[in-house]
Amino acid sequence: MSDVFEPPALAPGTLRIIPLGGLGEIGRNMTVFEFEGRLLIVDAGVLFPEEHQPGVDLILPDFSPIRDRLDDIVGVVLTHGHEDHIGAVPYLLKLRADIPLLGSQLTLALVEAKLKEHRISPYTLAVKEGQREKLGDFDLEFIAVNHSIPDALAVAIRTPAGLVLHTGDFKMDQLPLDDRITDLRAFARLGDEGVDLFMPDSTNADVPGFTALERDIGPVLENVIAKAKRRVIVASFSSHVHRVQQVLDAAVANGRQVALVGRSMVRNMGIAADLGYLKVPEGVLVELKKALDLPDDRVVYMSTGSQGEPMAVLARMANLEHQIEVGEGDTVILASSLIPGNENAVYRVINGLTKLGAKVVHKGNARVHVSGHAAAGELLYCYNILRPRNVLPVHGEYRHLTANAALAVETGVPEASTIIGDDGIVVDLRDGVARVAGQLDLGYVYVDGSTVGEITDADLKDRRILAEEGFISIFVAIDKQTGRVIVGPEIQARGFAEDETVFDDVRPQIIAALVDAAQNGTRDQHGFQQVIRRTVGRWVNTQHRRRPMIIPVVIEA
Repeated sequence: MSDVFEPPALAPGTLRIIPLGGLGEIGRNMTVFEFEGRLLIVDAGVLFPEEHQPGVDLILPDFSPIRDRLDDIVGVVLTHGHEDHIGAVPYLLKLRADIPLLGSQLTLALVEAKLKEHRISPYTLAVKEGQREKLGDFDLEFIAVNHSIPDALAVAIRTPAGLVLHTGDFKMDQLPLDDRITDLRAFARLGDEGVDLFMPDSTNADVPGFTALERDIGPVLENVIAKAKRRVIVASFSSHVHRVQQVLDAAVANGRQVALVGRSMVRNMGIAADLGYLKVPEGVLVELKKALDLPDDRVVYMSTGSQGEPMAVLARMANLEHQIEVGEGDTVILASSLIPGNENAVYRVINGLTKLGAKVVHKGNARVHVSGHAAAGELLYCYNILRPRNVLPVHGEYRHLTANAALAVETGVPEASTIIGDDGIVVDLRDGVARVAGQLDLGYVYVDGSTVGEITDADLKDRRILAEEGFISIFVAIDKQTGRVIVGPEIQARGFAEDETVFDDVRPQIIAALVDAAQNGTRDQHGFQQVIRRTVGRWVNTQHRRRPMIIPVVIEA
């Protein structure tokens, strides 16, 4: 984390840019633009929890810099429909429900379905590539970009302070499945106009060359399904319309029907089919209930869970907790990239499925997925076309941001004009110069069940200790004048030791320590609890090399 320092008041005629998420992480992408007292937001996504965040459902951007300025927000531009770009929208709209949402047809349809579950009716404006809209002093132009979901858009933001180009997530597939390529002519036009700040996707900036074609995946999927002896289960992101299209086509070619499995998969593909983005061959889709009665060699299950999420369909199959019971001769295809941080969870699911007898096909042993993000070669093209004056790489871990900035420098962007930052960095743009004006102290906002932002890092630390080390509770009733133990110590433990006799050694130490504390002037309940905690902590650490949670309960008589 960079050193925190407050930015000065925003000078007139200056554009301020504050990424609230997406820097140093793959997820919770959100950037706030401020000009003359008005705020424009690009994306509002979530980050999915890792193993060291037990019990957490989602992680949101920290809204604190805008929480008191909700009425200043003129709109939220959504670049595309992936969760790491739209997942936090319901939580933002719970703070102010009438914030206008701008995005493509498919993006807004996915957002509206999500908001319906939260009982929010949004105000939306559907936009297309080539369209321009004005929100206050923000003049927005939407540009077609190619990604792993249809209808993705980059946005050019014009203000009197300068022109900013935010790519959203993009790549430059020259033969996309939907024939909608990244509009490099528009990029070139913006380059001629003069891009003052370029904010490019950094996810694959450290990958040399060019991202492979989506078109290459179809024949591989068709071949894997052709060789499968029994059932085929394909796991992918629930919004990856192109991949689902390829699975439908491959199933038809092999005389199989497809069942969509997982609530989000069924919902998203229903939306995509209704809007014409997913072309469903006649008779190929079948409900899960009917699919279970089909012969094993006549069905493909298209499911969620490609990132090893414990509650998603694939992990439940691996744990034999799903109605689809994976067994010998089944084929499982993981048609997705590994999001950093999910590796252990994914390999745990792969091992579980393999143990059940399934053949697991993944990106590591077959070309069943290509990334949706531009590799270094594609980014170099963009830099050469745009010739930006300043660069603020977004969407990536620190290594990705650094690699992207290095590409900018290689193409002639001055090193002083490339900004690598953390969430909360404050960048001011004026007269073609971007400079760091501050660094806000932002944290993670955890969604845990129905609570939002109430779980802290300290709570998660306690959960990890409970999970890894267990806990010991000690109950005593004492005479607070003498510290003499009247009842107890009664010791209970969970996740530590089954045989209670292990505590026989420490009981006399607790009794002696309480008497000693009373003689030294300790009279309050909290003081006696601390004495017990220190005594038991020292004993358990010395004797057992463990650090469980210690919960003393003292009653004074």
